[in-house]
Amino acid sequence: MVDVLALVEARLRTALGEPDARAAVTFLGTERIEVLRFTDGDIVRYATLGMSAQPMTDPAAALADPVKGPRAELVLSVRAGLADTDKVLRPLAVLASTPQVEGVIVAPGASLDIGEPLWPGAPFSSVLVAESGGLVEDLELDDPMEAVRFLPLLPMTTNEAAWKRVRGAQELEERWLAQGTDLRDPLRRSVQLD
Repeated sequence: MVDVLALVEARLRTALGEPDARAAVTFLGTERIEVLRFTDGDIVRYATLGMSAQPMTDPAAALADPVKGPRAELVLSVRAGLADTDKVLRPLAVLASTPQVEGVIVAPGASLDIGEPLWPGAPFSSVLVAESGGLVEDLELDDPMEAVRFLPLLPMTTNEAAWKRVRGAQELEERWLAQGTDLRDPLRRSVQLD
């Protein structure tokens, strides 16, 4: 059996360089989740490692397939030095354990909420899951396993999360784009919503 996590870590290192820090979190009844930190100039990227060890299972399925199903890891990019963003390690591990704990499939367009600020003083407690394939290319695995997708996380304020629930992810992303929102700013305010 292929070591998926070793391949995932190799892909992260190829795309983002050597991690300058890592932390591991284990929740009762779940597999260990690591969070790796990569620094690139004034951008800090946090990537989960462990979410893709098992495929995500449709909550309506009678049995979990140990091989088939979507696999993913999460990637968050923020500007360095503006906030204590290293405190995001535990919240990221919580989000990465969501498929194991709650039996959900994390996919682009989904909202994930931890119910508390992502880091001290953060105006965000939730994130929008964006499309993979940009920063870190999908990692193809041998059949019948599905590729590991590296899903960017876009922090959302409470107002943005509520607006997204009503209008949808695409409209929120269009609003961010139209207003030139710096989604990497760890202290940014909510985008203007009508």
